[in-house]
Order: sequence, then C-alpha cells, then structure tokens
Amino acid sequence: MPRSATRARRPVLPPVSSFAELELPPALLAALTREGVTDPFPIQAATLPNALAGRDVLGRGRTGSGKTLAFGLATLARLDGRRAAPRRPLALVLVPTRELAQQVTTALTPYADALRQRLVTVVGGLGIGRQAAALERGADVLVATPGRLADLIERGDCHLGDVAVTVLDEADQMTDMGFLPQVTRLLDQTPPGGQRMLFSATLDRNVDTLVRRFLDDPVTHSVDPSAGAVTTMEHHLLHVVDTDKLETTAHIAARDGRVIMFVGKKHGADRLVRKLRSRGVLAAALHGGKTQSQRNRTLEGFRTGDVAVLVATNVAARGIHIDDLDLVVNVDPPADHKDYLHRGGRTARAGASGTVVTLVLPDQRREVDAMMSAAGIAPRTTRVRPGDAELARITGARTPSGTPVPAPARPAAKQAAKPAGKAPAKAPAKAPAKAAAAAPAGQARRPRRRKPRRGASSHNT
Repeated sequence: MPRSATRARRPVLPPVSSFAELELPPALLAALTREGVTDPFPIQAATLPNALAGRDVLGRGRTGSGKTLAFGLATLARLDGRRAAPRRPLALVLVPTRELAQQVTTALTPYADALRQRLVTVVGGLGIGRQAAALERGADVLVATPGRLADLIERGDCHLGDVAVTVLDEADQMTDMGFLPQVTRLLDQTPPGGQRMLFSATLDRNVDTLVRRFLDDPVTHSVDPSAGAVTTMEHHLLHVVDTDKLETTAHIAARDGRVIMFVGKKHGADRLVRKLRSRGVLAAALHGGKTQSQRNRTLEGFRTGDVAVLVATNVAARGIHIDDLDLVVNVDPPADHKDYLHRGGRTARAGASGTVVTLVLPDQRREVDAMMSAAGIAPRTTRVRPGDAELARITGARTPSGTPVPAPARPAAKQAAKPAGKAPAKAPAKAPAKAAAAAPAGQARRPRRRKPRRGASSHNT
C-alpha cells in the first residue's frame, strides 16, 4: 500500500519570496548572507516551506535549478540541535555519482558548519577505511552513493535506523543506472515515519515506483521547464561528414574559453584527448576508468582554467557544476533525449546563457532528429566544415595552434617495500618441479577474493 494512504491529506503551504520568511535557524540565515545567497530560486521558494514543516516533497527541476539548497537547507534546519550517534546518521542524501556527491557536499558545507553539524561523504573509489572512521566519529548528514553505502552497511560500519530525513537527488539517473533495487533496499532500512524528499529532472515510470512506495502524501512542485526548454540555451545540430569530424572538433576545442565535450566511450575520450593535445589544445579526460583522485585533479584543473577542454563520458552529465560554462559539445550524440538534457544542463545554469552543439554524421541524422523531438527541442541545423565562418560564429571555433601539449605527468608507480640491506631470497637449487607447480611464489599468502555482490558495483559510484 502506498505511504500516501496512511495519513490524511494536508494543505500545501504557499511559496515564499525571501529566505527571511522561512523558519530557518538564525545561523543559517546568517550563512546565506555570507555566501551571497539573497533570493530563493523558484524550486527553493516552493518546496522549503513544506519541507521545513516536515512534509514529504517531490520536486521536479532541471539541473542547475537550485535543488541542492532546496533540500539541503530544510534537512539541516530540521536537524538543528540534534547530534548523531557513532555509525548512525540522522539524515541521508543518496546521489548517483561521485561527482554529484562532492558537489552536494561542497554546496552544503558552509551551512552545516554554521550549525556545527557533521557532514560526511561516502563514495566508491576512495578508501573505505577512512569513510568508516568518519562514520564512527558521527555523521549528522551522510551524502552517499548507493554502492558504497551498501558496502559500509554490510561491514557493520553504518546503520540507517536513526535516519529522520532521506533525500534522493537525481532519482531518474539512479534508476537509469540500474540502482533501483539497491536504492529500494536502502530506503527499506530507514524508519517508515521519516521525512522523504525526492528531486529529479524527469519523473518517468521508474521514479514513479519510488514515489508511490516511499513518499507519503508528497507536496509536488514542478517549477522549472526541462533543460531543453530553457530560453537562455541555444541548441545547434552541426552536420559534418566523417572525414571532417575530428578537424571540426579540434577547431571548436581551440576556442577562447572552456568547453565540455561529450563522447560515448572511455577509450574514445582518451583517444580524443591525445589528438587534441597533439594539436595544441589543453584537454583532459573524465570517465569511470579514472581513479577518484585523477577525476578530482581533472575537475579542479578545469575549474581553474589549467584544463581548457574536458572530454567526458556521461559520468560528467550530472553532478558537475562549473561557473560560467557557456558551451557543451556532443562530439558523439547521446543515446537518448534524457542524456541529451542532462549533458546540456552543464551550461545555462542558474539563469545564465549557454549553447549546446551536437555533431551529426550523415547516418545519424534521422536518429538525432527523433531524439530532439522527444526532448521537445527545435534546434538550428547547419552544415559546417573546419574553418567555416558559421562554425566560428556558433562555437567560437578557431584554427588550433598545432604546437603539441605534453601529456600530463603520471604519478610514480609504487615500489614494493623491501627490507633494507637484504638481497632477494634465492630459490632452492633443486626445488621439486611438482611442488613448484602446485604453489607459485606468494600464492599461499594471497587473500581469498570476495565474491562480488549482485547489483550495481560500488567502484562505479
């Protein structure tokens, strides 16, 4: 039975026009002023009054619409004055990717600090021991990806029995990535009477399954149009022939200003980075095959301008916020209209303007046209070649310098520790062949590998 059948319907509180109208702790209001956050975005104005009153909330808004503060301020305010016990968080924010987890943590840290609340992030790709230790010290708000959180619960390092507020951010991507069974198991471990908030750019069938099962009489707000309908965003389909695609991409990459370029596969991202750097373009790759520290360094370099072109797979389509990014290029068209909207959502954020360009080969035209129709977008279509004035007008393209950029330095490989002054032990002169075959060197000490669990693996999140 849906949770919404368990309580009588309650009136929906109206939106506010300022943060001062909300029942927020004074320390939070002061932090908003320090951070220069003056007026609430529409989704914040609509959802915060009801979220602060303890209502379940279903919020639909495109990426960059202000969802993080919409749920974050409500969560922190409702926990004010409480303190989590070791390994037992009071609030849980579930997100689909490591990058989004870091973005949420960065956005909420000044406000958590203002209330002296402990904010802990747990994601795959980083040391699980340190994350377990942070949970042991106490996490008032836990920001987590599903796979790593499931690992920590299985180890006994985290328990969800005290969670009073649960947030699902980018719920549609979690279901698209196959996390629905895992998310369902995690939500089942939170107390049934707790507050739940679900935020998503789209509300498709899989998201509706979560809403019906876990939200109780939710207040629903759909205050922003889809990313494709944003009036400050331009959409262009650039028709190119196969032989011109790489050179066209290099000309766009050589523009003055940063750009995210999306490709379909990891090896395609690495290959394009090598080709762009050989033409003098400061490019770096971001994809799931990189370690978390590599991904963090690449993103920081892109933010500071040390990297001009970020070549990414869909791992960057959500959860990455870069100020003043005005161009997104789909070097490879996305698989469907939802991926298109989320890739495009990296630009034209928070009311800024931006351009989304998709390179289309002759055999891709029909499929891309259908995708744009499904997204509700009427793009401008232009045939281009490298060096065209129209290509430069749309994207700022220019001829690459041609001076190769050195490949980024790789971290030195770790050497196995050896006792000082000792030579390697020599094998016995007449080792029995049968024994040597049965027990290769070192095998006796090799730990038994754990059998992988079913479902989404934590190292991908």
